[in-house]
Amino acid sequence: MLRGFYTAASGMIAQQRQQEAFSNNISNANTPGYKADQTSLRAFPEMLMNQMGGKEVPTSTSMHVPIQQPIGSLNTGVYVQETIPNFTQGDMRETGIATDLAIVNGELPDEAGSLFFTVQDTDGEIRYTRNGNFTVDGQGYLVTNQGFYVLDQSGEPIYTNGMEFSVTPDGLLQTPEQSVNLGVAYATDANGLTKEGNGLYAGDAADLPPGVTFSIKQGFLERSNVDSLQSMTQMMESYRLFETNQRVLKAYDESMGKAVSEIARLV
Repeated sequence: MLRGFYTAASGMIAQQRQQEAFSNNISNANTPGYKADQTSLRAFPEMLMNQMGGKEVPTSTSMHVPIQQPIGSLNTGVYVQETIPNFTQGDMRETGIATDLAIVNGELPDEAGSLFFTVQDTDGEIRYTRNGNFTVDGQGYLVTNQGFYVLDQSGEPIYTNGMEFSVTPDGLLQTPEQSVNLGVAYATDANGLTKEGNGLYAGDAADLPPGVTFSIKQGFLERSNVDSLQSMTQMMESYRLFETNQRVLKAYDESMGKAVSEIARLV
């Protein structure tokens, strides 16, 4: 019976974590460049159940031989193995703002590969993002909404000295004083990146390898790839499963209560 407690409780914990992922997706449905989180459930390792017994061997010494009779396998619940972002391309929304940029994927040789803007956080660390909702700070540098520098292909902050600049489809940012290539990085396995919040990812990404193509759209933002209707449906299903495990746990608790109070009193 105690094993049933653990199985039902693990199911409740797993559904709670799924609820957190679905809630986060829905709350970021309008966040530019946001990639929806996907959870995967996995069962705990199976245990092989055996019936322990013995057999008397008719010998002069009455030898007792232990015997194990296989009964079958038993799972002890599920858990959320990992949460992986879905890096599929989101729809494009036109804003008409010169500092808004969007990456449109072209040919990507790796199924799990993805393209990112390269930015630099306040600690000088390199981060990657699909959120092109940029602006120009008081010093004339192109920055994210968090104030992180947007980098060029050489890894240097991009100085625009205002909003009077243009970006070509191949990523060349042009101002009256200079022309630089946007720092677009490519991760062959985007699932290996670490999600840090605010649309930022940490990990290993590199310059574009041969065969990778893309285009930049100025005055556009990439929408979140969250399907709000599907996320709401999944949230309801997860909530119902949580309630089911809750009822099972309550039934076990009532049975244990009877075993302790009623059966013990009769004995």
